[in-house]
Amino acid sequence: MPHDRRQFMQRGAAFTLGFAGLRSLIAQAGSPNRAMSRAGYGPLVPDPAGLLDLPAGFEYVVFSRRGEEMDDGLLVPGQHDGMAAFPGTNGRIILVRNHEVHMGIDGRGAFGDANERLASLPPDRLYDRGGAKGPSRGGTTTLVYNPATRTLERHFLSLAGTEYNCAGGPTPWGTWLTCEETVSVTGENFARDHGFVFEVIPSETPGLADPVPLTAMGRFRHEAVAVDPSSGCVYLTEDVAGGALYRFIPSVPGKLALGGRLQALAVHDRWSLDTMNWEPSSSVAVGSRLPVRWIDLDDVLSPADTLRLQAAAKGGATFARCEGMWFGRGAVYFAATTGGAAKLGQIWKYTMSPHEGTPREAEIPAVLELFIEPNDSKVCNNADNLTVSPWGDLVVCEDGSDLNGLFGVTPRGEAYRLAYNRRNKSELAGATFSPDGSVLFVNVQSPGLTFAIHGPWRKG
Repeated sequence: MPHDRRQFMQRGAAFTLGFAGLRSLIAQAGSPNRAMSRAGYGPLVPDPAGLLDLPAGFEYVVFSRRGEEMDDGLLVPGQHDGMAAFPGTNGRIILVRNHEVHMGIDGRGAFGDANERLASLPPDRLYDRGGAKGPSRGGTTTLVYNPATRTLERHFLSLAGTEYNCAGGPTPWGTWLTCEETVSVTGENFARDHGFVFEVIPSETPGLADPVPLTAMGRFRHEAVAVDPSSGCVYLTEDVAGGALYRFIPSVPGKLALGGRLQALAVHDRWSLDTMNWEPSSSVAVGSRLPVRWIDLDDVLSPADTLRLQAAAKGGATFARCEGMWFGRGAVYFAATTGGAAKLGQIWKYTMSPHEGTPREAEIPAVLELFIEPNDSKVCNNADNLTVSPWGDLVVCEDGSDLNGLFGVTPRGEAYRLAYNRRNKSELAGATFSPDGSVLFVNVQSPGLTFAIHGPWRKG
């Protein structure tokens, strides 16, 4: 069969774990597949093309590979990462996709190895032209996918000159927030400081976003964001061991460039709580519901990358490399990639106060809950990007040292296998559903390609 499309015709074995069993599960030897689970879609079937194993009845299309020429004459950058889907015209789907590329990586940027295609960009649309090693090569691309014909109709660069764009998140007003996972500063190699969040408006027409850093949201190793549509508050993860969890209260909801307050999460009555569960003395049990408070932060643009230290000194909780984050079903879910006793990942759930972001939130505090901590690489091999499906299940990307794929988690905490990357050991990233829930999109970061997965998805 062609490598770009394939139909699975068989069933194999899958797995499920009850909520209580996730925390205490002991890793088992043997096949990654387990006994069939009602929670999932059945067993994975080996892909004859050697790209992506999926359950029976599912098929994929693969497109927008690193190095292909795009519709704007630039090249598809590599290191495909965070992504979200937005409605287009006549049923089309607009994807905005991050690229975790930094300055000086040859063969992975949009401008060519010698930056020979850079001249086609308007100078005011490139955030950082760089120094000795040339421009920053991260940013975002936008793709227009037609689910009726299962074809990519166009793709183009949509944010240029940013650095190491890892994850991000969609907003309730229909834009994409892309995050720089770096704290590089102006100097020999950079003409501008980095470590910010940028906003991109999805469009079917090629064009570059105005590269305005949302500096009030802080300068740190940004990973992902999620927005509460009720309050307008923005939640942000930091990809570093011992990092904080942040909240941005905008001065005007939906107008992030107008500024606001940056805060860090703390747990009531547990000063500087270590949530990582690496040490039994500071462990948090799965299912624990912890009331929280928020701490105001100062000097949010410090070049010293010390925001998390400031937060901890003021009683803020610390986490094990918080990465993917998504709002869904009235809560924010986020992954701590190396959390847990086995350092294989945790997923946390944050339920907002009915008075979120106001002086009254102390009356009914928000709640932080350790949702799952499997401690089994066959269940969770370092959780990374994640999304919430229209029917409430999480879909989680893995970034471990061995076999990586996708797994799902029901609202009850039952886990099931969705996919395995059979091409290589690269992480999967950017899982996101089409607006109608009929297509799941996901990236394989290296060498850089995007899948559209069609099949009998549940309905919301």
